[in-house]
Amino acid sequence: MLKALRYFGWPLLAGVLVALLVIQRFPQWVGLPSLDVNLQQAPQSTQIVQGPSSYADAVSAAAPAVVNLYSTRLINKSANPLFEDPQFRRFFGDNQPKQKRMESSLGSGVLMSPEGYILTNNHVTSGADQIIVALKDGRETVARVIGNDPETDLAVVKIDLKNLQAITIARSDNIRIGDVALAIGNPFGVGQTVTMGIISATGRNQLGLNTYEDFIQTDAAINPGNSGGALVDANGNLIGINTAIFTESRGSQGIGFSIPTKLAIDVMKSIIEHGQVIRGWLGIEVQNLTADLVESYGLKDRQGVVVSAVFRDGPAQKAGLQLGDIILSINDEVATDGRRAMNQLARARPKEKIAINVLRNNKELRLTAEVGIRPPPAPAPAHTPAANAQ
Repeated sequence: MLKALRYFGWPLLAGVLVALLVIQRFPQWVGLPSLDVNLQQAPQSTQIVQGPSSYADAVSAAAPAVVNLYSTRLINKSANPLFEDPQFRRFFGDNQPKQKRMESSLGSGVLMSPEGYILTNNHVTSGADQIIVALKDGRETVARVIGNDPETDLAVVKIDLKNLQAITIARSDNIRIGDVALAIGNPFGVGQTVTMGIISATGRNQLGLNTYEDFIQTDAAINPGNSGGALVDANGNLIGINTAIFTESRGSQGIGFSIPTKLAIDVMKSIIEHGQVIRGWLGIEVQNLTADLVESYGLKDRQGVVVSAVFRDGPAQKAGLQLGDIILSINDEVATDGRRAMNQLARARPKEKIAINVLRNNKELRLTAEVGIRPPPAPAPAHTPAANAQ
């Protein structure tokens, strides 16, 4: 027996090893799944893709149109900090001596036309008694406010100087995530500064910054003082107005927001023409469909927004819209998000007739409403997200 094992052992062991190697290399031969990993290899190319080594030409084209804004306001402040203490005022009243003091702030703006119209942020000009505009060529002048729009945080001011170099405007709806972006402004008052990054996202909303939000997000460094400055593409064309940063330390953390030119120019034209922004209004409030609402309404794959409030005698009530209706589409554009639906209504012209498809009691209805004029917004507390109201 031992001699037989010695005689057949080595061939048998070699056969087992060969079988294991075959199974490992070709598992499909014995009915096992293949272990191959199919990786997608990029094709070889002799062409080296490189970006520009400098954006100096883009900056040279855009920088002369970016201005520094210095605003001042006169405030009444107690002569002694003790007078501001609530307990002190409780016993001695509010009729304490006060002194007038000048408070200053800084920001940026973009020269949009040779006539001297400048776009900036509303929070840069709000409450200012005087606004000084400093141009890159060294000239300074006093600006006058043409109008503002707190709901988009935009304002238009005008200066009366000759030989003004306006910025070239690009279509913000053509930008792509990953495109190079340059932010130009006056951070911390140190003077005109350029930072570079990419477009991180588009269409950002529900941030609680403004009523109407459609932000470009970028990681180009934006700091206090950049507000109202320019966000330009790699060719120096304007794609946005810098307006906010997401930060816990008041410094740049790579998350900045700009108002796209498509929205900013519409607001600017309305302010110049009417002194304010004229927006469409239906007199409703809406909310997005949640999983619970979808279940309670017995919906499956339908999309829409729920009418959560209807203003008395408003255009929506006159058109027959009711509380609890599900708006499926507006002018045949599917209503997938409450804020976008309200923005669509805001862009409509007053007295324009719009078609609204709604679902009520599992029946689809088509209503026609005449758009009204949105009333002026009531002052809201700072940092309070705006509701989806229209």
